[in-house]
Amino acid sequence: MNCPPPPLRFVQLAFVASLVFATAVAAAPRNVLLIVADDHGRDIGAYGNPVIQTPNMDRLAREGVRFTHAFCTTASCSPSRSVILTGLHNHANGQYGLQHGIHHFSTFETVQSLPKILARNGYRTARVGKYHLWPESVYPFETVIEGNVGGKRNPTTMAEASRDFIADRSKPFFLYYCTSDPHRSDYKPTHLPYGADAFGNHQVDEGGEQQEYRPEDVIVPSFLSDTPETRVELAQYYQSVSRVDRGVGRLMEVLRETGQYDDTLIIYLSDNGIAMPGAKTNLYDPGMHLPLIVRHPSAPDRGRTSEAMVSWVDIVPTILDFAGIDEVMAPPLIAGNPETPAPRPTEEVPYRFHGRSFLPLLDHADAPTDEWDEVYASHSFHSIITYYPMRVVRTHRYKLIFNLAHPLSFPFSSDLWPSATWRSIHPDEPNARLGGRLVRDYLQRPKYELYDLAKDPDELVNLADDPGYQDVLHDLQQRIRRFQEQTGDPWAVKYQHE
Repeated sequence: MNCPPPPLRFVQLAFVASLVFATAVAAAPRNVLLIVADDHGRDIGAYGNPVIQTPNMDRLAREGVRFTHAFCTTASCSPSRSVILTGLHNHANGQYGLQHGIHHFSTFETVQSLPKILARNGYRTARVGKYHLWPESVYPFETVIEGNVGGKRNPTTMAEASRDFIADRSKPFFLYYCTSDPHRSDYKPTHLPYGADAFGNHQVDEGGEQQEYRPEDVIVPSFLSDTPETRVELAQYYQSVSRVDRGVGRLMEVLRETGQYDDTLIIYLSDNGIAMPGAKTNLYDPGMHLPLIVRHPSAPDRGRTSEAMVSWVDIVPTILDFAGIDEVMAPPLIAGNPETPAPRPTEEVPYRFHGRSFLPLLDHADAPTDEWDEVYASHSFHSIITYYPMRVVRTHRYKLIFNLAHPLSFPFSSDLWPSATWRSIHPDEPNARLGGRLVRDYLQRPKYELYDLAKDPDELVNLADDPGYQDVLHDLQQRIRRFQEQTGDPWAVKYQHE
């Protein structure tokens, strides 16, 4: 049962800005389009859902690589996006929770983000749609594309608004295209039964297009209970995902029409899982096991799948590898609190990302995946009042969740507590269930949760106290501790004080 842990693998890159290199990049464009959907699980035709209509994402999968084991590191919007754009777990980059309003979480000023590095290496950088990060000095996009009719919930007009930026051939581009779909909307339509949330579906695409779904046709995933309320909400969610898909299709048209399609690395992913109880803000698989579709413009093999385990800390190193940026020098990253006065070296030091490039997995069909066999996750806050730190190691077979604040009840985010799906459950009943999980087990969790995913893909049978799994438990506990210590996790202090 014992699974000896491989060493944690980090990528060290050093930044060297060079006019010669920037000129070379401009001569041979290596454009990057990073598409980030909001709260989108693996509900895509290419991932096996036969009901949902996603022809454009399906086409992208046929022309690229579809990863079957891709994971976010934290199932919450701002923290996850900070990881996507820094290559650092959020416990190290400082974006512990949501950026907006009273929550006031922000990334440390010393962090070197992807748009900053690319701009210093001769790239034009732009963002369109949802941002949800802070401060802008850490994420300094040169262009903010606005004027798209319908805003962040009309992905087709977002694509059209990006046309001029994409068409400009003066330098290679990095476009960060982020929809607000299929995140739940604050809009509460009165015509929907059961008081269901709208998932943003009051918005109609340019030209009046809208793909509608009947509640009786949707597929209710096993982590949710099959209730009329849940089906209505899933139908709305499907509709919102189809709108994202039309935006992806329009983006691909713009790339082809401007002659940039065959010079552009295209990455599609989601920040975290669907906004349903048991997924978003959780580190059970529905919250962190996500879509990742990548089209390398010059890869010789198309339509492949990869079982390599990758996570969002790998996005930045992969993009820099594609761009040919081999070294990234930066001020020293002092995890936990870089603003605290401390002795500083007189020379710049290599900047250490927590991920590594998976570009070799895109280049060749026979690229080895044996070393891509584990991922880590780190969640601490959603909002300021939803503190629940979790640290996770997941392999192909096992997952260990370390609930650092396990005496607390698991908190709800503001868009999940009022959902019709949750309201259709009666948590006070002794045998109330959310999918196959007892509600009382969902709300009050133990210190360690160990799952054998080969036997229990729904993560329902906690094996942490099973005598037959103690070697596995101890091995994974050591991996989590090493992960926390090597990535500068402030919560690692608990090993000394508890």
